[in-house]
Amino acid sequence: MQFQHKVAVITGAGSGIGRGLAQSLAQRGCHLALADLNPQGLQETADLLGSLGVRVSQHVLDVASREQVAALPAEVLAVHGQVDALFNNAGVAVGGTFEQVTEADFEWLMEINFHGLVRMTRAFMPLLRASQEARIVNISSLFGLISPPGQTAYSASKFAVRGFSNALRHELIGSRIGITVAHPGGVATAIAKSARVSEGVPPSDWAKQRAMADRLLSLPPERAAEIIVSAAERGKDRVVVGKDAKFGALLERLMPVSYWKVLALGMR
Repeated sequence: MQFQHKVAVITGAGSGIGRGLAQSLAQRGCHLALADLNPQGLQETADLLGSLGVRVSQHVLDVASREQVAALPAEVLAVHGQVDALFNNAGVAVGGTFEQVTEADFEWLMEINFHGLVRMTRAFMPLLRASQEARIVNISSLFGLISPPGQTAYSASKFAVRGFSNALRHELIGSRIGITVAHPGGVATAIAKSARVSEGVPPSDWAKQRAMADRLLSLPPERAAEIIVSAAERGKDRVVVGKDAKFGALLERLMPVSYWKVLALGMR
């Protein structure tokens, strides 16, 4: 897919991988509709793109809101006149095991990480079908390939993204819409620092999880984003991002039941 002169919508564009996606696409001459819950982050991303000569619109959006998502396509169309690509990147995390995380926090995460992605896809499908060449890029995770303890909510949502993306790709065979699902590993974003922590999680447990995240989240988000955009550009169905993600994916294929025993030893 050639992104020059196309229009892409990016959720979670106010920071991290979303901001990196915006930069990579703008460098290719792609016009952008940036969506995020944080207006300050949106403005900072837009400011970074000012010298690249592309049209940029900002949309404050909560992907968990049916009303806001339903209204977004018309807003984007009014500015850009078309939509050719959708990057479903917005995501959150919750700290704690299944028994520690409250039902409300579990559902909050699923509303954003999975249901929000599905809503965005449904809302923009008519505009994507009108494009001569379109692509949906859904950001799953390494934890959509492997399932660590303490990540029941997050892993469930990312496996759901993976399954939804794969099935939708099969449904769209023969159409002009392609699907890329991305599985980034440890990318140095603020997702761990901004994670919601349920009341049932002891502070000592959360401190250990945060310390581990600080060690593992190392790949620059700009680099991760460039890998993802490049894969979408080449029409890849799936892209595994980072050495840690590639190792985890390989180990899961070799040892689909017992891979965690090996990974746990390595993390110690």
